Amino acid sequence: MNDVKPAEQLTQSVPAHLAGQRLDQALAQMFPGYSRSRLKEWILQGRVMVDGAARRPRDAVDKGELVEVTVVAEAAVISLPESIDIEVVYEDDDLLIINKPAGLVVHPGAGNTRGTLMNGLLHLALQLAELPRAGIVHRLDKETSGLLLVAKTLTAHTALVRQLAARQIKRKYLAVCTGVLTGGGTVDAPIGRHPVDRKRMTVRDEGKPAVTHYRVIERFAAHTYIGVELETGRTHQIRVHLAHRRHPLVGDTAYGGRLALPAGAGEELTDTLRHFRRQALHAHRLSFLHPRTGLPVDVSVEPPADFQQLLKVLRRSSAAGRP
Repeated sequence: MNDVKPAEQLTQSVPAHLAGQRLDQALAQMFPGYSRSRLKEWILQGRVMVDGAARRPRDAVDKGELVEVTVVAEAAVISLPESIDIEVVYEDDDLLIINKPAGLVVHPGAGNTRGTLMNGLLHLALQLAELPRAGIVHRLDKETSGLLLVAKTLTAHTALVRQLAARQIKRKYLAVCTGVLTGGGTVDAPIGRHPVDRKRMTVRDEGKPAVTHYRVIERFAAHTYIGVELETGRTHQIRVHLAHRRHPLVGDTAYGGRLALPAGAGEELTDTLRHFRRQALHAHRLSFLHPRTGLPVDVSVEPPADFQQLLKVLRRSSAAGRP
């Protein structure tokens, strides 16, 4: 377990080209590793001094003035560290990538205050408590397996969140959906909260833009193995979009309804589908630019055993001429 880092002092003189700008605007360019909103918050908290005096965010700066910023370690999350088995597939001083198992909740919430991925991350690296959401950059549903990106420093977190917002982090998934897709395609349909069931999302005109690309990897008698790439990152996006196309994911009871077995399905396939109790979705690959070096990072991990077994049974069933 790592110790919490002490306060860090950032010092820099205002360059000539920033003279006359607002303090918060100048700081955003002088210290690009931190977001403008965070820097403004530090100004308001008195953590920013200009030539030894506090200033307001809107105050103009002048060439050569000495800016001092005190970056204080803060507890950004209130959660207890727990010893949870976490598979780390990549790690350096700035970030780590983990292979999340299906069934593990990412963030603590109502009814899930313990035993979450966040609890495990805090045990793995206590300094993550200083970061928003313990450094977790994006989401994975509880029953989705696969790669999750975590920043280890505030600078890395800010840079990676910016990449995510700019759609520069490529996230590729593997999934098994019901029905036979004839080819790949794109679902471009806005997603918003369901008007009746607030725990679910749905395609609706007033929702936020959402774009999902998919390609066929393998076809079976009554199912399709697909690769999916997200252009946006809405809650439950892949699940909602595939259900909208009337090809919900295998095991997705929230968006696919009750289990519908293919007519003529054999005993092995029937038993496998009945006992596959999560959506057949795996975060397979992450590609992005390293927040410090700018070099490409490309990590992939194969689906877990239950997903692999589902594919084997579907192949055997199709080879036998059954759905």
